[in-house]
Amino acid sequence: MNASPSSRALPSLLDLEAAARARALLLRLQVRELAGLRTLRVVVARPRPDQPPLLLGELKGWAMPLAAGLQLDTMRVQGPATQGVGPLIWAATFAWALEATPCRRARLLAIRDAEQQHRRLVRYFQRLGFTATRELGAAPGDLPLRLVWGGSGLLMRGDCAEGLARACAQLDRLWPEG
Repeated sequence: MNASPSSRALPSLLDLEAAARARALLLRLQVRELAGLRTLRVVVARPRPDQPPLLLGELKGWAMPLAAGLQLDTMRVQGPATQGVGPLIWAATFAWALEATPCRRARLLAIRDAEQQHRRLVRYFQRLGFTATRELGAAPGDLPLRLVWGGSGLLMRGDCAEGLARACAQLDRLWPEG
């Protein structure tokens, strides 16, 4: 991808699709809009002859027409040979937000299921440039946000351009050119 956080231009969504294709992967975005709210599903799959593509990873979220309107919900990577799938999904998500929406910042919840898994999620999201904004717990004021996010945990915020640069730097390490 060759887009370091500090120097080169960030890749476009088309660049990311081409990089996926060069590694025999399909990168697809499904976007639906209703009353200004866009739902997003980013999918990476491996084509298979005479069979449906094998789903390797996906991210779901939604975007409101605001600078801080990108809300990221479910992210998962599964199956064999998934090296680079996670960073590709993140890069595509951030590239889409920057190209197709006014969103420049994103929010997500590092869900608190098991403590060790929660710490792992927080570290993972910090590597993408997310920072903690507040803990969602059992307080009555947290109920509306817990309903939106589906649980308790650490609410985090990140910059889309920084997230794209960091995801691309991860791809550069995982998918060296040549």
